[in-house]
Amino acid sequence: MNVAMWLKALRIIPRINKEEWDRLDIISRWLISTRAAVLIMTFISATIGGLLAARDGLFNWLYWLLVVIGLVFAHALNNLLNDLTDYDRGVDRDNYFRTQYGPQAIQQGLMTRRQMLTYAAITGLIALAAGAYLVWMRGWLALVLLALGAFFVFFYTWPLKYIGLGEIAVIIVWGPLMIGGSYFIITGHWDWMVVLAGLPYALGTTTVIYGKHIDKLEGDKEKGIHTLPVIIGDRAARASIKVMIVLMYLLVIGLVVIGYFSPFMLIVLGALTLFMPTWKMLSQPRPSQPPAGAEGWPLWFVGAAFVHNRRYGLLFLLGLILDFVYRLVFLR
Repeated sequence: MNVAMWLKALRIIPRINKEEWDRLDIISRWLISTRAAVLIMTFISATIGGLLAARDGLFNWLYWLLVVIGLVFAHALNNLLNDLTDYDRGVDRDNYFRTQYGPQAIQQGLMTRRQMLTYAAITGLIALAAGAYLVWMRGWLALVLLALGAFFVFFYTWPLKYIGLGEIAVIIVWGPLMIGGSYFIITGHWDWMVVLAGLPYALGTTTVIYGKHIDKLEGDKEKGIHTLPVIIGDRAARASIKVMIVLMYLLVIGLVVIGYFSPFMLIVLGALTLFMPTWKMLSQPRPSQPPAGAEGWPLWFVGAAFVHNRRYGLLFLLGLILDFVYRLVFLR
């Protein structure tokens, strides 16, 4: 067991060579190969659904735990299949962007294709087991949600990402599917206001994937991967992230104004300390060379978007907890 590596892999995507890889335990290898640092976004989405269910007095620990397991392992499966698909299509060869910011385990010889398939199969079975039980308990709508989730897991990398639909898929998955779906599974009720309430965080996760796609815009263009930034161009893509970040705050303010959220949710404004640095970065094209002191290169926009969204997401959760306590103590 290497707990230190587990914690590191949950914070960042560590760079690692074959010799270091061979000394790792299987959990460390799984965390690294699934890019576990980004799985926090899925955990937050499921927890938003859970907190909204708790606010309505309908929380169920078992259902929430199974939702978290199902969604996190489905996201991990998607990351494994992403690397496997890109490897099979030759995308990650020749020092492509993906292999520079963190290990692409199969492309860089850390594991074989068969080993990657084994990791994917076990990860997928865990996600499916959790999902199947929830379908059994919640019925046809849960089956629809499971089927939609499976569609995005298997077809995000190809063809959706190749035809400018990857970013739209992210908004759908981290909003209606994850947050709205989590709330439904836990409570047994679908609520469109929950979907709207989760949209600010769904936009935040989309800024992260958008930032990554801007960072590798030129590489994707050369390889025929038509992400939305490739289609609309660098300037429009950077402007799109700015709009999404602004909406993340305006939507919460609007939901407070109409009374859906209590003023405690305005704690998300604490993430504005990272807003201006991120906005400033997005106002200029990505540098062609790493600036002095730059960390994580070639990550640039995605790094800023991820750090901003992580703080925003954690404050969003804190706001929901405070909102829940306020309603529990004063409104019941």
